[in-house]
Amino acid sequence: MSEHVIVERQGAAQIIRMNRADKKNALTRAMYAAMAAALNTANDDPEIRVNVILGVPGAFSAGNDIADFMVVAAGGDGGNEVFDFLCALAKLEKPLISGVDGVAVGVGTTIQFHCDLSFATPRTVFHTPFTDLGIIPEAGSTLIGPALLGRQTAFAMLALGEPFSAERALDAGLIYRVVAEDALEAEVLSAAARIADKPRTALATARRLMVGDSEALVARITEEGQLFRKLLTSDEAKQAFFSFMSRKK
Repeated sequence: MSEHVIVERQGAAQIIRMNRADKKNALTRAMYAAMAAALNTANDDPEIRVNVILGVPGAFSAGNDIADFMVVAAGGDGGNEVFDFLCALAKLEKPLISGVDGVAVGVGTTIQFHCDLSFATPRTVFHTPFTDLGIIPEAGSTLIGPALLGRQTAFAMLALGEPFSAERALDAGLIYRVVAEDALEAEVLSAAARIADKPRTALATARRLMVGDSEALVARITEEGQLFRKLLTSDEAKQAFFSFMSRKK
């Protein structure tokens, strides 16, 4: 498990809180592993009726930790934890709610495609600069995105890498509601409590029908992952990451 992921219970809700504030919740492999374990536990635990995922004030997630990326780009080991987490999202059997405040980059955005309800604050910006880094979108977003947003809006977000404000994300259908920063967590937990009170079988059946075929989604996640890893070791991606790191310095 990771010290940067806090998993707790509130009634029938499992709350997964990314807690690496100094790095704006940039996700390490240990964080991915911890979150995957929590989601898999939820499927097997009848006491958990709903899952909640939160970040810290001002940062839901800055995406993947660049140090982990560089290890894989250099031909080192890594990446299975990410795949395990994305598959856990795809195979999740119980509702997932997110509360997003501030930074939501890369997987911080694509997680929302798997959420049944996403709440965000006015200062939130969703940004997926995958192609700018010489790589491709992940988390099954190339399958879910066009279906959810429409092809052109999905292309603008996932291929052009246009930042989406909370209001634009709401209009596009990526998120459910925009709420004030100081009300975010209360709104999310209130929605979780309402979901937990619903008749279990009816809710699970309705959700399963809306989510659709998880096998097709896992197949797309697998395909994306293979291409992602291949591109990550390309000269194009290495140059993009080098330029990115140079700008940060």
